[in-house]
Amino acid sequence: MDKNIIAQLKMTTGKDGVLTTPEDLAVYGYDGTFEDHRPDIVVLPRTTEQVSLAARERIPVVTRGMGSGLAAASVPFQGGIALTMTRMNRILEIDEVNATAHVEAGVVTADLQTAVEKLGLFYPPDPSSIRHSTIGGNIACNAGGPRCLKYGVTGDYILGLTVRRSSPARKGPWA
Repeated sequence: MDKNIIAQLKMTTGKDGVLTTPEDLAVYGYDGTFEDHRPDIVVLPRTTEQVSLAARERIPVVTRGMGSGLAAASVPFQGGIALTMTRMNRILEIDEVNATAHVEAGVVTADLQTAVEKLGLFYPPDPSSIRHSTIGGNIACNAGGPRCLKYGVTGDYILGLTVRRSSPARKGPWA
């Protein structure tokens, strides 16, 4: 990975938001499957503004939650960046009147269920990895669990997403 890009990533996310050691790369190179391929770098953003990669850099990006999945969806088969969303783990709002929640991608599913249950609400999707899977990963894989037979899967409960994408008009590796 180009040293200038690494430096820009560290400026954007902070030094603790960029991992490059062989040990760190090994940790982010697999999920619950037997597949294994190391990324070139790991980036751990804290905000949506930090997650957009500029198109001009053409660096492969694999978004990752906790890596609990059995679909190899978080394995960076082409190297590049493992964009790890676990630091974006806040429940921003629970609207009791409309029975909705606004959460970041790294919120652990069990934590969301606990929070809404305290308010007398119910979030039905319950994947087997509920205690260590994130909402972002559940969305990416359309997770369900035993209750999906009665209540549906994750996609049935998504009203909207904030997705950042790169813009060719912007300069630098992060938009």
